[in-house]
Amino acid sequence: MDKRQAIGSWLSGPRAAMEDAGADLGYRGQQLGLPEEGPGSIARPGRRLGALAVDWAMCALIASQFITQSYDQASSNWALLVFFVMSVLTVGTIGFTPGKRLFGLRVVALDTGAVSPARALLRTFLLCLAIPALVWDRDGRGLHDRLARTVEVRI
Repeated sequence: MDKRQAIGSWLSGPRAAMEDAGADLGYRGQQLGLPEEGPGSIARPGRRLGALAVDWAMCALIASQFITQSYDQASSNWALLVFFVMSVLTVGTIGFTPGKRLFGLRVVALDTGAVSPARALLRTFLLCLAIPALVWDRDGRGLHDRLARTVEVRI
């Protein structure tokens, strides 16, 4: 492998590098028993980020208009609290936030299907720390999903 190929595989990510080396990783979600495409398949990062942006914008609007009447550092902290409460309540009961519903996503538990309130609490707490959401496995699940034993799928 020449230097350009090595750099190209590095820029494409570890999954591409392993596939270039001959490893068959399968599709995202295959190890979890999920379909490759369509309903029940692993949610793609673009949809997940879109849903997160909608949820965050909604929480920031609630915090700035109803709690602090302005948008500053305090309302940003309140927005995080609103996001936390909203996520725990909605994911722990119906399996999705308003943003996830808008983008056709749902959070499911790997073993039972339904996300319990305790699992939603753990998942949301870790998501609010941000770092676990930035560390992904080969199936595209964030560390917060792995630790809570959940997965975000398409509806």
